[in-house]
Amino acid sequence: MVATSYPRFAGDITGTFMEPIARGLAARGHAVHVVLPWHPKLTRPLASDGVTLHPFRYAPHPSLNVFGYAEGLKADVALKWAAWMSAPLALAAGIAATRRVIREVDATIVHGHWVVPGGAMAALAAAGRPLVVSLHGSDVFVAERHAVAGAVARRTFARAGWVTACSADLRDRALGLGADAARSSVVPYGVEAGTVRTDDARARGRALLGVAPGVPLVLTVGRFVRKKGFEYLIDAVPALVARHPTVQVVIAGDGDLAAELRARASAAGVTDHVRFPGLLAHQSVPLALAAADVAVVPSIRDDAGNVDGLPNVVLEALASGTPVVATPAGGIGSAITEGENGLLVPERDAAGLAAAIARLLADPALGASLAERARARVRDAHGWSGVARAFEAAYVAAGNRP
Repeated sequence: MVATSYPRFAGDITGTFMEPIARGLAARGHAVHVVLPWHPKLTRPLASDGVTLHPFRYAPHPSLNVFGYAEGLKADVALKWAAWMSAPLALAAGIAATRRVIREVDATIVHGHWVVPGGAMAALAAAGRPLVVSLHGSDVFVAERHAVAGAVARRTFARAGWVTACSADLRDRALGLGADAARSSVVPYGVEAGTVRTDDARARGRALLGVAPGVPLVLTVGRFVRKKGFEYLIDAVPALVARHPTVQVVIAGDGDLAAELRARASAAGVTDHVRFPGLLAHQSVPLALAAADVAVVPSIRDDAGNVDGLPNVVLEALASGTPVVATPAGGIGSAITEGENGLLVPERDAAGLAAAIARLLADPALGASLAERARARVRDAHGWSGVARAFEAAYVAAGNRP
């Protein structure tokens, strides 16, 4: 595998889906090697659970160490200048490292994650080996917005034996960039079983978030970038407070928009009702979800056109037993059916968010019913073992292409 994000340490929230993809394939008997950029926070063991990491160095100066790990895009909208500067160095080093690892382990399949840059690096290094390219969201956005990246994506799609996307929306956009419909499929992410919402788990989760027992708790989690839509959740808080005066809205995460979001809450006069606890370790997210009365995913297609494929937190929330309010942005609509396993509201609709959240806070029985169906659907459709089998099928298909 060639990737530009992977959890760098225990609890890292970057590229969290990459580890269970790699480990799931290793559990099915494959020897999995992952080529990825070196990062100063990469402190985890380089070999565990059948997966071996091969980090490559590329930056002659620390300021250029922004290749991968969601550090090259500013608020996921514009490429940072340092990303432009470091890209040629990182691409050259990554291709060389991939070629070296392919030779050393005698790889039989090359799997590039993110069509640009991981897929392109894999394509240039694969020689005659079968190539699978997987799309995760920001890669397609970059290819749509930048001519050079788009040209590279088209060449990579032409070389690939199979292309997977984590949502139907992402696959459709890839077809517009030149991917072949006959050699592509949708492979949604998986999810681990959520923390059971026992009284003890709820108490520990609320202690983690600093919210007292009995207080209505609304939770959202993610990077502070435009496509997450957190500003619209903040805009919904005044109407929500009018119906539930003691409600606490917890927005867990960090990113380029941190100061802006805090200022927005202050301007709306809801700082007593909005909490920003910072980043949660990945293993703490299920506990936080168990503590919440409502989980919210207010994602949008931002003004630049960027949108998530299928945010991991959607599946984690559905698995948690906590009722979910979300928008249908990107691939979310494929995981949530309105009124069946969650509530959907239009993008950028603060009033709609407030009404849906208030409805669930006022009707715990409705929330419990939605959450029960959500857990069952996630269990049946989004287990990581099924994801591994789907990637294995993509490998077979790619290997059968002349």
